[in-house]
Amino acid sequence: MYNRAEIVDQNFIKFVGEGNLPSPRTSINWNSYPKPSDLIDLFESQIISRHLDLLARELKSQGKSYYTIGSSGHEGNAVFGKTFRLTDMAFLHYRSGALMIQRSKQLPTSTPIYDNLLSLCASSEDPISGGRHKVFGSLPLLVPPQTSTIASHLPKAVGAALSIGRAQDLKIPSVMPYDSVILCNFGDASSNHASAQSAFNTAQLCAFQHVPMPIVFICEDNKIGISVPTSERWIESNFSQRPNLLYLKADGLNLLDLIGKAEKAVHFARSRRKPVFLHMETIRLLGHAGSDVESNYKSFEEIERLEFQDPLLHSAKILLENNILSKEEIVTLYESIRVRMKSVSIEVCQRPVLNTTEEVKKPISEYNFKKASPPLPSEDLREIHFNKEYKKLTTPQHMAKLINWALTDLMIRFPNVVVFGEDVAQKGGVYHVTDDLYKRFGVKRVFNSPLDETSILGTAIGMAHNNFLPIPEIQFLAYVHNAEDQIRGEASTLNFFSNGNFANPMVIRIPGLGYQKGFGGHFHNDNSLTLFRDIPGIILAVPSNGLDAVKMLRTCTREAFENGRVCVFIEPIALYMTKDLHQEGDKEWSFEYPSPDQEFSLGDVGVYGDANSEITILTYGNGVYYSLQAVKEFKKPVQTIDLRWLTSMDWSQILPKIESSKSILIVDECRKSGSVSEGLVTGLVERLEKLPKIKVVAGEDCFIPLGPAAASGMPSKDSILNALKELQ
Repeated sequence: MYNRAEIVDQNFIKFVGEGNLPSPRTSINWNSYPKPSDLIDLFESQIISRHLDLLARELKSQGKSYYTIGSSGHEGNAVFGKTFRLTDMAFLHYRSGALMIQRSKQLPTSTPIYDNLLSLCASSEDPISGGRHKVFGSLPLLVPPQTSTIASHLPKAVGAALSIGRAQDLKIPSVMPYDSVILCNFGDASSNHASAQSAFNTAQLCAFQHVPMPIVFICEDNKIGISVPTSERWIESNFSQRPNLLYLKADGLNLLDLIGKAEKAVHFARSRRKPVFLHMETIRLLGHAGSDVESNYKSFEEIERLEFQDPLLHSAKILLENNILSKEEIVTLYESIRVRMKSVSIEVCQRPVLNTTEEVKKPISEYNFKKASPPLPSEDLREIHFNKEYKKLTTPQHMAKLINWALTDLMIRFPNVVVFGEDVAQKGGVYHVTDDLYKRFGVKRVFNSPLDETSILGTAIGMAHNNFLPIPEIQFLAYVHNAEDQIRGEASTLNFFSNGNFANPMVIRIPGLGYQKGFGGHFHNDNSLTLFRDIPGIILAVPSNGLDAVKMLRTCTREAFENGRVCVFIEPIALYMTKDLHQEGDKEWSFEYPSPDQEFSLGDVGVYGDANSEITILTYGNGVYYSLQAVKEFKKPVQTIDLRWLTSMDWSQILPKIESSKSILIVDECRKSGSVSEGLVTGLVERLEKLPKIKVVAGEDCFIPLGPAAASGMPSKDSILNALKELQ
């Protein structure tokens, strides 16, 4: 009763031997089915996938395997492994075992059984994740790995589809041929997720706007999400009438029907460059995972009824009725694969595994995507693109203008850079930071996105998979929370879970932080960076002035291009238009645009004042601006250190600069709980043998209101000055 895996295994042999096989759910035009050898090939992949599931549970019981979410019931997806080309990038979910086996057969040198078992046993020799997770992925098979995320891979699949035509238009060397399509599969329950809806909407919008969107969404509908049934006909009702999305329904238990519908879907997407929703109705066998006891939420009769609809039994019936294989040949094939896989597993279980923290962290501490940046553009080319602005480059400017010029130079130097987001094109952004980029580089490189942060970030990830270097903009820092999983769960994890085989380089520009005058409220004054600071591997940059912003943006772009890094570039909105520091007209916060060869190294800090001062301020962003104002009124020597890089702090630079300091003041504009200051205090305590006096001036643990009190809960010149007086 309880070991359903063993029962399903035994029933296959028993039912085939007895000829007790399920009736097909779908009538087929028998004149259109493929060659017998193709059906045998697909059937073999289905059997291999099934035995992987069975063996995973057996090895788990022996303490040799760590993952039991299987593909049983979904083996019909082997068809997609044959129908789609190897050059069609595939974004897969965790029930894609047969698909991966079949796709591997397109590459004669592949060893799918061995590779899958290495992954199941978390061996460090696993060719895709290096033992970090059980994932379906492969660089030679063009399958970026996915973990057990729910629908979060759909937005980037849409971005990858968009990138194909865009690469052709811009003559960018493409990972995929220009007639490629994107394969993206997921479960019926996942289709309800906000990330999935974002992807469908964006794909439909592109098709509506006649923007090429060659993608096939494959919903593998097993009618249940873990224990929650999907309402009857919900998927068909929800997707069959959507505009600009071709809906096709296929019987996932019938190889013949599935082949016909899959070929139609792929042909439509490839020839028409439009999205398709292929609804594959199937079943789920063996529960959600090995730990899932289906009898808790299903009757014994229902479990047995579904098990008799085993897709392997349906495939066996097709082979028998068409005299392609006999009962004995089917059972022999089934058992021979079992023997082969057990033999391979004996070897795999002896392969090395990860043992040390250093081994685990290697993909996010050593980046393998070493590429040389393009040469700096000629002055003639720069003058053409800057046009009338070229003569102004030596005139001191505020941060917004300097960032605009930096983006212009970067787009000249890196032909694969694209800039996009809400209102960034014709309008030039809410704060005009992207002003005129649309005119300089055209709609293919500077374009508006839907009002959907998930779509923006997903598009960036997908385009990065196809040799683009995206610089997307999230309009306000508070808005990124709508889509933070695209950074946390997708972009930042790819290098880790692919063992450095894949990367999605990008520089995410986000106007944010507080102190805005006349345009406030929490949604436009979000003074928290907490969500970024604990994401391994990303670069978090926060400039305090326009000169630094240019150099830091160049550094981020170089790190993204050369090393595949994901960079988050926070632009303090309150400093965008700031020109003066101490008094109106002093122009001390206006700077000349630096020559294109000037940038920083990661971890470089800015230093103001005397290193021999008894008091040092550690700060960043707006904190630098207000600290310098406070220091001038304090009228005693104070050193101010601008940290600039909040996830790549170089303590070897910081510590020598504070050796003579008797007091450290940390000025942190973010809310005190979960703030940068917490990390700084910890870092000082851990590294200094003799602790100076430490004081923190940080934002209050409160949201920011609208009106005159907007900055009342954040550091100010006066609060910093008072803290300095307390420390003297």
